[in-house]
Amino acid sequence: MARRVLPSSFRAELGKTLELGAPLALANLLQMAVFATDVMFVARLGQQALAASSLAVAMVSVLMMGLNGVTSACAPLIAAELGRRRNAVREVRRTTRMALWLGLGLGIAGVALCQFAESFMLLAGQKPDLARLGGDFLAILAIAMVPMGIANVLRTFVSALGRPFFATAITAVSIAVNAAGDYALVFGHFGMPALGLTGAALASIITASSTVLAYVAVIVWDKRLRRFRVFGRWWRPEWLRLRQMLRLGLPISGTLIAEGGLFSGAAFLMGLVGEAQLAGHTVALQIAAIAFQVPFGIGQAATIRVGHHYGAANAEGVTMAGRASLLLCLGFAAVSALFIVAFPRLVLGAYVDVDDPRNAVMVGFALRYLLVAAAFQFSDSLQAVAAGALRGVQDTHVPMAIAVFGYWVAGFGVSAALGLFTPLEGVGVWIGLAVGLSVAAALLLGRWHARTRFGLLRAIESAPGSARA
Repeated sequence: MARRVLPSSFRAELGKTLELGAPLALANLLQMAVFATDVMFVARLGQQALAASSLAVAMVSVLMMGLNGVTSACAPLIAAELGRRRNAVREVRRTTRMALWLGLGLGIAGVALCQFAESFMLLAGQKPDLARLGGDFLAILAIAMVPMGIANVLRTFVSALGRPFFATAITAVSIAVNAAGDYALVFGHFGMPALGLTGAALASIITASSTVLAYVAVIVWDKRLRRFRVFGRWWRPEWLRLRQMLRLGLPISGTLIAEGGLFSGAAFLMGLVGEAQLAGHTVALQIAAIAFQVPFGIGQAATIRVGHHYGAANAEGVTMAGRASLLLCLGFAAVSALFIVAFPRLVLGAYVDVDDPRNAVMVGFALRYLLVAAAFQFSDSLQAVAAGALRGVQDTHVPMAIAVFGYWVAGFGVSAALGLFTPLEGVGVWIGLAVGLSVAAALLLGRWHARTRFGLLRAIESAPGSARA
């Protein structure tokens, strides 16, 4: 039976969302620092090594988006279970166990798929030497997908249980672990052999594995987390829960891949436009990606907060949680857009020497793209949080269809048309990105605001003693 939960005030809900979202956003930002560490070390090996590693990381990133999308279904399920009954130990344990199964199984499948990376790269038209180097690197790097998938599940578990600061702390420590591993294994320090790209791959495996061990340690140590005994009877299947996770998680995976694919496709279009435009695009996109980590964290918090009220049959709480998340993301979008517009050269200076004459053309293109990036801060933030809120009420299939239409029909279509067939070129590609994000944001927000009409709260309305909006 659902336990009745009194509606919380908007101010209280805003505080809880911020308390949950801030460490998740910081953890996302720190995770980008882990990837940046790899780039810094590999870049010293030369242009070919950097290009090969970039191809490999691009493939792993898409696969990890798909994997994490499926396992992230445990977030709304855990939140709803905790909303229904405060001591939902068995239900949370079952959900987490099946998510760990999925993380392990899909990670192993990803490792197997990556063993054919060289063939995939050759089919994509890459040079044989580059494909061989990238394929060899990815064959080892792919092993990290298994602990990375497990770590993502444990991160979701500790966050849904109100311990998001563990995710922040563990990710911060992983930066140091990864840097030490790269320093030792790429260049041969601390008595280790200099393994080059192979060393970078091994460092990633060590970092991902140590991250899993860190999560296991805090789960066993923390009193609140320990009582759920998520590692107990890990071999026991819960087929109904597994099917439920796949039903929710596969569309989430499709949504993330569709969005990631849009930006990968934009890079392909930029390559057709020109080398300098592609370089400017790469730098500007890194800045946009960093800014996105904050609304992405708020969206993760929205899934948990909305899911909690959804499980508690508290329709007013669902409304409050969604409203608080959207307000926070709009506030951040305003600040980030203003900062990009006011200090574009300062922002670019974190990546390239903006005063070097050799970078003048690339910087000029990047500055134009950043203006478009500032404009779509709002739509990018809103689509991330609206999608997160919809996941909280376990609505994932229609949002996936919206994502495919918004990103690929509207977004990529406009990018290709303006980028390849008008004088706008690179700016046209970025306008297409803005259009795709804006269409997705508008449709997702419309679905969220019409959630009652679409029957998304039917489970709440039929629950006894529910608090209705």
